[in-house]
Amino acid sequence: MFRSHLLRLAVGVVSLTAVAACGAPAPPGAAAAAATTPPPQLAAFHDQQITWQPCDGFATSAADRALYANDRFDCARVQVPLDYADPDGPRGQVALLRAKARGEKIGSLLVDPGGPGGSGASFVASLGPVWDNVPVGERFDVIGFDPRGVGASTPRVDCFTDAETDRNALPSTYLFDVADTDRARDIARRCTDATGGVEALTSVGSDNVVQDMDVLRAALGEEKLTYLGYSYGSELGAMYAQTFPQNLRAMVVDGAVDPDISEAQLRLSQFAAWQKAFDDLAATCATEPDCPLGTDPARATEVFQDLTRPLLDHPAPTTDGRTLTYADMVPAVYSSLFSPAQRPQLLQGLRDLAAGRGDTLLALRDAALGRGPDGHYGGSTHIDANLATRCMDNPRRTPAEQAELRDRARRAAPFLDPGRPGGPTHYECEGWPEPPSRTLPWSTDTAGLPPTLTLSLTDDPGTPYQGGVHLARALGGSLLTVEAAQHGIALYGGNACVDRAVTDYLVDLVTPPPGARCGG
Repeated sequence: MFRSHLLRLAVGVVSLTAVAACGAPAPPGAAAAAATTPPPQLAAFHDQQITWQPCDGFATSAADRALYANDRFDCARVQVPLDYADPDGPRGQVALLRAKARGEKIGSLLVDPGGPGGSGASFVASLGPVWDNVPVGERFDVIGFDPRGVGASTPRVDCFTDAETDRNALPSTYLFDVADTDRARDIARRCTDATGGVEALTSVGSDNVVQDMDVLRAALGEEKLTYLGYSYGSELGAMYAQTFPQNLRAMVVDGAVDPDISEAQLRLSQFAAWQKAFDDLAATCATEPDCPLGTDPARATEVFQDLTRPLLDHPAPTTDGRTLTYADMVPAVYSSLFSPAQRPQLLQGLRDLAAGRGDTLLALRDAALGRGPDGHYGGSTHIDANLATRCMDNPRRTPAEQAELRDRARRAAPFLDPGRPGGPTHYECEGWPEPPSRTLPWSTDTAGLPPTLTLSLTDDPGTPYQGGVHLARALGGSLLTVEAAQHGIALYGGNACVDRAVTDYLVDLVTPPPGARCGG
């Protein structure tokens, strides 16, 4: 899932406190096994020296340029093989941003904010006030990395111009808007040409990112990796743990993806979670004056449909000359359900739409898809990279399977049903130049792992709760249940119980007791 909402949530979070441990430390020797020695052909990558420098030149958006100008941060690039089967061949570079430890350093904490397509560098920079005030920022160099395909890393996935993305030329994960094989092939061709060829485009699968993470660990001088991953970052963490179990010191995953289900099943679970979040919003809204969803929660879906379906034929005007289409509205709405803090703005957007204006919802859409005020897409979210990584990670679906998924998704979330018969639809990855490179299931063998910590939120609208339960079980680690209705919470969400547990674990390797829970 996209992580731009995490950056919005982070604003104003400046003071979190850790207190005494709430569980038992990891058993002696749990992480004492020697780190895996890299194959000789990768030694040069593992042994490279990182040269840290000011972050000028690493930002890919105006917002990031302002964030990266902070002297608190420095940046670097680490070389990696484009193809790990051919380490003497072409190379890529992974960009890093570091918030240096304020005190006695334990090591480096590698952070991925999710996506795929999320910029770890942008995420870590946006949380600068957090690292300045929490023990994790005192004891660790916090390292955000742009996975290959994203941001300042190379190769960088590029498919469409900013103007084309404004017109929703890139297919949406949730709109099922690829009409035929020719359109699927055109998308793949555009991405291949603009990214630098087939080898570059198809190198961005998660299996290669996991290999990159181990190069980063070694280049950072860490015998063992300490990792914090949100949402899709939980997939990277679990895959790393399976591939390099002896190289892992500690791992926190938050908003975990379910390892027991397919990508199609994950999408369906998200639609169902969005409908529940929408229903909860409608119930709360009905008690307030001027609720755009009406005073009867049982009719809220119908009211929403009546309000948004006309956008299919008549986009709403905005003050900057653009218009709000139905395709714009969908990401504006579902991304706003990720956080209670965003829901008032969503309701205001619906009020504005009822009055004939699309400005507020279009602003929410732009934030979700990484569009800056200057019209440039990038920064915290890279939607082209999201597509390319998914295409290299997940099995292809036939047109019949894609149509069935669409129809089931609309039944799971009727408030997002456009109300028109579904025509032909093709999987957005159908025309990709290479087959998927990731082995599924992506988490199976957890032998030899140290204790891990999985956070799962009871009403998470992005990665439903049971996914975290299943991933914690697959990892053989601890589960912390958090009673909250948002997507991700660790260290930036202002929840003292959660931050205490995460800090105790990352700093002292103390895990919460079985059945541990934190209130919202």
